[in-house]
Formats: sequence, structure tokens, C-alpha cells
Amino acid sequence: MQTVRYFVDIRKIGFGRMQDLQAELAGRMGEAEWDWLAPHAERDALVMVSSQLDLLDVGVAIASDNTTHVQRWIDERLLVKPTRDQLHVWSKSPGKRFNALILQPYVLIQDVA
Repeated sequence: MQTVRYFVDIRKIGFGRMQDLQAELAGRMGEAEWDWLAPHAERDALVMVSSQLDLLDVGVAIASDNTTHVQRWIDERLLVKPTRDQLHVWSKSPGKRFNALILQPYVLIQDVA
């Protein structure tokens, strides 16, 4: 089990090739338990990614500033901030697991299937 504790500063990634970006981000994805993600929730940095989307694809779109895709996903509610109710439920289950990808200042999370 890999716990995500890497930070990707999207301003420092070389964007010469999309494959390089995908490989960089793929290497920084992993599972994280809620108790580790809670501090990110406190600073309002969590973004829930719908299971209809691929977490890596979303990370690449955000890191490469693909505003067209990102805005469409936001408009379709496929990218959302967690609700207070979700945060409350998760706080009662510190072992709840998520797939996670950190793209400063955001932490993208997706329920583990």
C-alpha cells in the first residue's frame, strides 16, 4: 500500500511532452486514508473527482491548464468540493480510503471502488 505524500508544484513540471506529464503524475498517485487528508480539508483544498472520470486525466488537465475540460467537468458537477455532510461522515471513519493526487494547492480525491 502506498500512501500519497508527494507534492507536485505544477509550475515546476516541464510541459515539453504530455507523456512526461502523465508519467510524472502517475508516479505521484496513490491511496490515502481520510485521517491523512483531513488537514487538506481544513484548508479547503480537497476536490472530489467523480468516478466517471479518470483521476490521472483530471490531474493532467489541471496541470496543463486545460480550462475547457476542467470548466466542463465543474459545470457537470464531476469536479466538486466535498459537502459538509461528506466531511462529517468521513471524519467518523478515519480509515476511509481514497485515491489521491496532490497538485498544489489542490488535493484531488476519488472514492476507492
